[in-house]
Amino acid sequence: MYASVGHGGASGYLALMALFGVSTVFMRSSALTLNLFVSAVSFYAFYRQGYFKIKILLPFIIGSMPMAFIGSRIIIDPQIFKFILGVFLVFAVARMVYVPKKDIKEVIAFNYVIAFIVGAFLGFFSGLLGIGGGIILSPVLLLLGWTNVKETAAISAIFIFLNSASGITGLVSAGTSFSPQIMLWVIIAFAGGILGAYYGSKKISLLRLKYLLAFVLLMASIKLFMI
Repeated sequence: MYASVGHGGASGYLALMALFGVSTVFMRSSALTLNLFVSAVSFYAFYRQGYFKIKILLPFIIGSMPMAFIGSRIIIDPQIFKFILGVFLVFAVARMVYVPKKDIKEVIAFNYVIAFIVGAFLGFFSGLLGIGGGIILSPVLLLLGWTNVKETAAISAIFIFLNSASGITGLVSAGTSFSPQIMLWVIIAFAGGILGAYYGSKKISLLRLKYLLAFVLLMASIKLFMI
């Protein structure tokens, strides 16, 4: 589902882990690991279709990668983590139900400073929460008119991959452990990512699945707020 729109799926993984009671000790490392594989295959699919714009990516990623590393090394109280994650999941719901009416035909002037600042902000919270930042980057790109829908998917996918790699590096250096089931989760997520990336890059709509996923995320966010 996420690969079809150029995302890695961290918010979805975190939502499911919250629903099924996975320990917060494993949540960030697991979500970032799955992000790596799914965002990689998603980027490859959209890149092959010619949608990638490196000029747009660079200032975002220069600002985000060091901040993702810093954010991942910060240990926060589980209750605070759940609350912040709940807020981000609500944002993810809004992102999933938001569908641009049409592709943007003309791109407005690109601002490197704004892109760098936004990238730094997204990078920090990506590392802190164990997400790639794509659920926020995508609407930012579209609302500012810097990319069209497919270009956004390609840029978001590689942005998520690089942020996730930086975040995992920070977690490993801080001595974070991984779930014993992580390899099984990687195999399943990667298989789904291949399928989703293929359909998403070939312009096949998955709106019903998006609304279903939005419902799952909303339920997870409510659960997090109630804990």
